[in-house]
Amino acid sequence: MEETYTGKDFYAQHFDPRDHLEKYYNVSLVDEGMGQFVTFFLRGAHRAFTVDGIKGDTLIDIGSGASIYQFLSACESFREIIATDCADQNWEEMQRWLKKEPGAFDWTPIVKYVCELEGDRDKWPEKEEKVRRAVKRYLKCDVTQPNPLAPLVLPPADCLVSSLCLDAACKDIPAYRSAFRNISCLLKPGGHLLYYLVWSYTLFKPMVSLVEKGK
Repeated sequence: MEETYTGKDFYAQHFDPRDHLEKYYNVSLVDEGMGQFVTFFLRGAHRAFTVDGIKGDTLIDIGSGASIYQFLSACESFREIIATDCADQNWEEMQRWLKKEPGAFDWTPIVKYVCELEGDRDKWPEKEEKVRRAVKRYLKCDVTQPNPLAPLVLPPADCLVSSLCLDAACKDIPAYRSAFRNISCLLKPGGHLLYYLVWSYTLFKPMVSLVEKGK
Protein backbone atom coordinates (compact mmCIF):
# COMPACT_ATOMS: atom_id res chain seq x y z
CA MET A 1 0.00 0.00 0.00
CA GLU A 2 1.39 3.39 -0.97
CA GLU A 3 2.01 5.72 1.95
CA THR A 4 0.62 9.24 1.96
CA TYR A 5 3.18 12.02 1.98
CA THR A 6 2.80 14.08 5.16
CA GLY A 7 4.83 17.15 4.22
CA LYS A 8 6.72 19.88 6.01
CA ASP A 9 3.66 21.38 7.70
CA PHE A 10 2.86 18.10 9.44
CA TYR A 11 6.52 17.77 10.41
CA ALA A 12 6.65 21.30 11.82
CA GLN A 13 3.53 20.72 13.88
CA HIS A 14 4.07 17.19 15.19
CA PHE A 15 7.80 16.45 15.23
CA ASP A 16 9.16 15.73 18.74
CA PRO A 17 12.86 16.67 18.73
CA ARG A 18 13.70 15.24 22.15
CA ASP A 19 12.15 11.89 21.33
CA HIS A 20 14.11 11.88 18.07
CA LEU A 21 17.40 12.70 19.81
CA GLU A 22 16.92 10.02 22.45
CA LYS A 23 15.96 7.40 19.89
CA TYR A 24 18.55 8.04 17.20
CA TYR A 25 21.50 9.86 18.79
CA ASN A 26 21.69 8.28 22.23
CA VAL A 27 23.34 5.25 20.64
CA SER A 28 26.71 3.59 20.27
CA LEU A 29 28.55 4.97 17.27
CA VAL A 30 29.31 1.43 16.14
CA ASP A 31 25.66 0.34 16.13
CA GLU A 32 23.98 -0.41 12.85
CA GLY A 33 21.65 2.23 11.52
CA MET A 34 21.88 5.74 12.91
CA GLY A 35 25.08 5.10 14.87
CA GLN A 36 26.92 4.17 11.69
CA PHE A 37 25.44 7.10 9.81
CA VAL A 38 26.58 9.57 12.47
CA THR A 39 30.07 8.04 12.41
CA PHE A 40 30.14 8.31 8.62
CA PHE A 41 29.06 11.96 8.79
CA LEU A 42 31.54 12.88 11.53
CA ARG A 43 34.48 11.30 9.72
CA GLY A 44 33.48 12.96 6.46
CA ALA A 45 33.13 16.37 8.09
CA HIS A 46 36.46 15.94 9.84
CA ARG A 47 38.13 15.18 6.54
CA ALA A 48 36.42 18.08 4.74
CA PHE A 49 37.11 20.77 7.32
CA THR A 50 40.26 19.56 9.06
CA VAL A 51 42.16 17.51 6.48
CA ASP A 52 41.03 19.07 3.19
CA GLY A 53 40.95 22.57 4.68
CA ILE A 54 37.48 23.80 3.68
CA LYS A 55 37.05 27.08 5.56
CA GLY A 56 35.55 30.55 5.36
CA ASP A 57 33.53 33.14 7.20
CA THR A 58 29.99 31.72 7.09
CA LEU A 59 28.49 28.23 6.99
CA ILE A 60 24.74 27.65 6.66
CA ASP A 61 23.29 24.34 7.79
CA ILE A 62 20.04 23.46 6.02
CA GLY A 63 17.59 21.54 8.20
CA SER A 64 19.57 21.52 11.44
CA GLY A 65 16.80 20.05 13.53
CA ALA A 66 17.89 19.95 17.17
CA SER A 67 21.29 18.42 16.36
CA ILE A 68 24.73 19.92 16.89
CA TYR A 69 26.95 17.06 15.67
CA GLN A 70 27.19 18.66 12.21
CA PHE A 71 28.95 21.68 13.76
CA LEU A 72 31.69 19.86 15.65
CA SER A 73 34.34 20.02 12.93
CA ALA A 74 32.93 23.06 11.13
CA CYS A 75 33.34 25.27 14.21
CA GLU A 76 37.11 25.05 13.75
CA SER A 77 36.93 26.43 10.21
CA PHE A 78 34.12 29.01 10.14
CA ARG A 79 33.65 32.21 12.08
CA GLU A 80 29.86 32.03 11.91
CA ILE A 81 27.50 29.04 11.71
CA ILE A 82 23.84 29.65 10.87
CA ALA A 83 21.46 26.85 11.81
CA THR A 84 18.09 26.61 10.03
CA ASP A 85 14.90 24.57 10.27
CA CYS A 86 11.16 24.82 9.66
CA ALA A 87 10.09 23.69 13.16
CA ASP A 88 10.20 26.02 16.15
CA GLN A 89 10.46 23.14 18.60
CA ASN A 90 13.81 22.14 17.09
CA TRP A 91 15.17 25.63 17.76
CA GLU A 92 13.91 25.43 21.33
CA GLU A 93 15.58 22.07 21.91
CA MET A 94 18.90 23.22 20.45
CA GLN A 95 18.76 26.38 22.55
CA ARG A 96 18.69 24.25 25.70
CA TRP A 97 22.06 22.81 24.77
CA LEU A 98 23.55 26.08 23.54
CA LYS A 99 22.57 27.78 26.81
CA LYS A 100 23.61 24.79 28.95
CA GLU A 101 20.17 24.54 30.48
CA PRO A 102 19.33 21.69 32.87
CA GLY A 103 17.94 18.69 31.03
CA ALA A 104 19.57 19.51 27.69
CA PHE A 105 20.45 16.52 25.54
CA ASP A 106 23.90 15.11 26.28
CA TRP A 107 26.09 15.20 23.17
CA THR A 108 29.27 14.36 25.11
CA PRO A 109 29.99 10.90 23.57
CA ILE A 110 29.72 12.31 20.05
CA VAL A 111 31.79 15.38 20.93
CA LYS A 112 34.49 13.14 22.40
CA TYR A 113 34.52 11.05 19.24
CA VAL A 114 35.25 14.12 17.10
CA CYS A 115 37.92 15.30 19.52
CA GLU A 116 39.52 11.86 19.24
CA LEU A 117 39.56 12.23 15.45
CA GLU A 118 41.33 15.55 15.98
CA GLY A 119 43.91 13.96 18.26
CA ASP A 120 42.83 14.93 21.79
CA ARG A 121 39.72 13.32 23.24
CA ASP A 122 40.11 15.26 26.50
CA LYS A 123 39.44 18.62 24.84
CA TRP A 124 35.71 17.96 24.50
CA PRO A 125 34.67 20.75 26.95
CA GLU A 126 36.56 23.30 24.86
CA LYS A 127 34.99 21.88 21.70
CA GLU A 128 31.49 22.32 23.12
CA GLU A 129 32.20 25.94 24.00
CA LYS A 130 33.61 26.61 20.54
CA VAL A 131 30.39 25.29 18.98
CA ARG A 132 28.31 27.51 21.27
CA ARG A 133 30.31 30.56 20.21
CA ALA A 134 30.15 29.69 16.51
CA VAL A 135 26.39 29.15 16.21
CA LYS A 136 25.29 32.77 15.84
CA ARG A 137 21.73 32.36 14.56
CA TYR A 138 18.93 29.86 14.12
CA LEU A 139 16.63 30.87 11.25
CA LYS A 140 13.33 29.59 9.90
CA CYS A 141 13.86 27.75 6.63
CA ASP A 142 11.54 26.44 3.92
CA VAL A 143 13.43 24.62 1.18
CA THR A 144 10.35 24.59 -1.05
CA GLN A 145 10.63 28.37 -1.52
CA PRO A 146 12.94 30.11 -4.05
CA ASN A 147 14.61 31.88 -1.12
CA PRO A 148 14.48 29.30 1.68
CA LEU A 149 15.23 31.95 4.32
CA ALA A 150 12.62 34.49 3.15
CA PRO A 151 11.89 37.19 4.05
CA LEU A 152 15.55 37.44 5.05
CA VAL A 153 18.12 37.89 2.30
CA LEU A 154 21.58 36.87 3.43
CA PRO A 155 24.93 37.21 1.69
CA PRO A 156 25.83 33.91 0.02
CA ALA A 157 27.66 31.56 2.37
CA ASP A 158 31.09 30.02 1.90
CA CYS A 159 29.71 26.58 2.68
CA LEU A 160 26.35 24.80 2.88
CA VAL A 161 25.78 21.64 4.87
CA SER A 162 22.61 19.57 4.69
CA SER A 163 21.95 16.17 6.21
CA LEU A 164 18.69 14.20 5.87
CA CYS A 165 16.66 17.34 5.18
CA LEU A 166 15.45 17.41 1.58
CA ASP A 167 14.55 13.73 1.84
CA ALA A 168 11.85 14.61 4.37
CA ALA A 169 10.75 17.91 2.83
CA CYS A 170 10.11 16.75 -0.73
CA LYS A 171 7.25 14.56 -1.93
CA ASP A 172 8.74 13.53 -5.27
CA ILE A 173 11.73 13.85 -7.58
CA PRO A 174 10.66 17.19 -9.18
CA ALA A 175 10.18 18.70 -5.72
CA TYR A 176 13.58 17.38 -4.68
CA ARG A 177 15.26 18.96 -7.69
CA SER A 178 13.47 22.24 -7.05
CA ALA A 179 14.51 22.28 -3.40
CA PHE A 180 18.11 21.60 -4.37
CA ARG A 181 18.03 24.59 -6.72
CA ASN A 182 16.48 26.69 -3.97
CA ILE A 183 19.17 26.01 -1.39
CA SER A 184 21.89 26.58 -3.99
CA CYS A 185 21.01 30.28 -4.04
CA LEU A 186 22.39 30.49 -0.50
CA LEU A 187 25.88 29.42 -1.63
CA LYS A 188 28.41 31.77 -3.17
CA PRO A 189 30.05 30.84 -6.48
CA GLY A 190 33.01 28.61 -5.78
CA GLY A 191 31.65 27.69 -2.36
CA HIS A 192 31.42 24.19 -0.95
CA LEU A 193 28.40 21.95 -0.42
CA LEU A 194 28.48 19.00 1.97
CA TYR A 195 25.35 16.97 1.37
CA TYR A 196 24.44 13.76 3.15
CA LEU A 197 21.55 11.40 2.47
CA VAL A 198 20.68 7.78 3.13
CA TRP A 199 19.11 5.48 0.55
CA SER A 200 15.81 3.96 1.74
CA TYR A 201 15.93 6.17 4.82
CA THR A 202 12.83 5.67 6.99
CA LEU A 203 13.33 7.69 10.18
CA PHE A 204 10.80 10.26 8.93
CA LYS A 205 8.10 8.32 7.11
CA PRO A 206 7.09 8.64 4.40
CA MET A 207 9.85 9.93 2.15
CA VAL A 208 10.58 10.55 -1.48
CA SER A 209 12.30 7.70 -3.27
CA LEU A 210 15.38 9.01 -5.03
CA VAL A 211 15.23 6.19 -7.54
CA GLU A 212 12.85 7.14 -10.33
CA LYS A 213 10.46 4.46 -11.50
CA GLY A 214 11.64 2.62 -14.56
CA LYS A 215 15.31 3.31 -13.86
